[in-house]
Amino acid sequence: MDTKQQTAFQDRIRQVTLTSINVPLNIAVSDAKVLTGRQKALTDVSLLIAEIDTDQGAYGLGFTYTLRVGAAAQMALAQEVAPLLIGEDPNDIARLWSKLVWASASVGRSGVATQAIAAFDTALWDLKSRRAGLPLAKLLGAYRNGVPCYNTSGGYLQASVEEITEAAAQSLAQGIGGIKMKVGHPDRSADLQRVAAVRQQLGDRVALMVDANQQWDRTTALRMGAALESFNLQWIEEPLDAYDIEGHAALAQALITPIGTGEMLTSAGEVERYIERGAVDLVMHDAPRIGGITPFLKVAALAESRGMMMAPHFVMEIHLHLAAAYPHETWVEHFEWLEPVFNERLNIHDGKMWIPDRPGLGLSLHERVAGWTQARKVIQQPT
Repeated sequence: MDTKQQTAFQDRIRQVTLTSINVPLNIAVSDAKVLTGRQKALTDVSLLIAEIDTDQGAYGLGFTYTLRVGAAAQMALAQEVAPLLIGEDPNDIARLWSKLVWASASVGRSGVATQAIAAFDTALWDLKSRRAGLPLAKLLGAYRNGVPCYNTSGGYLQASVEEITEAAAQSLAQGIGGIKMKVGHPDRSADLQRVAAVRQQLGDRVALMVDANQQWDRTTALRMGAALESFNLQWIEEPLDAYDIEGHAALAQALITPIGTGEMLTSAGEVERYIERGAVDLVMHDAPRIGGITPFLKVAALAESRGMMMAPHFVMEIHLHLAAAYPHETWVEHFEWLEPVFNERLNIHDGKMWIPDRPGLGLSLHERVAGWTQARKVIQQPT
């Protein structure tokens, strides 16, 4: 074993820095949950950023997020468990994930607890791949250098059909490969008219997806799914309540168009139950929401064994690497919302998002983050 390898094995975490920020959106956006009065329009994204430093000078950057509420709760829990990482070997990622989960088990092994832990877990994976001098996708074992990507941010319900098609044209001109639009209007005929208009504008060659954001009951989902079959959609996303496994299973069996869900689930076990039941055609879990990269990979292994498609939700900055390391068909969701947080930009062309040649996630924080900071905490080895 050479000196460099010995140093890596002997390394210890000396400092964890937590930063809670609110990233403003250029315009407020509304999906079906807003139109039905369940939620308010989305105006910003809250990030919990974790930075990990070691005795030997290694560094890792990770983050998790929440929408509308929960940022203070994530920060509070993260501050409580972060001291448990001090002095630990950063290579022991799986053990450290378990340590943090069990330390916070009294408040559950899903939801806010796992979402806060995701920031640490992602930072540890980033550190490991930076130390190896490899992009995270390459460390995990990439199957491809570029992953098909689709844009969602231009297809929200507050936008007119003309605005959606204009945004879609801009996305396609940027090299993005597909377009997703929101559905779930109280007036279902309005959904069908909007989808028909967008499909006509895009033509048959562009991948088109729709997302109902859990707003249909089982009867409505079946009727809408049947009505949407003629539009040759890539998939229908979240047609039912996120926890209605039986309803999703019946719908997936009844329709030709693939059914996807998973973004609102907050533990690996919740996603795995969908896979085991055959309740979805493509898995759409979200690494920050289920606890980070470590549980994400466990879900991916189960989905792989079933030959399933994968389309992780949001945070393209993380999910690009994870999708590239998945053997079956994958998509990555393009949102520009978090781009201002980082100095770097992902490379997009020919309908795909491409793995960066930088080690780790390939990200560094922009100085403007300081202006969005809501809270900051540095945890160090006691002197």
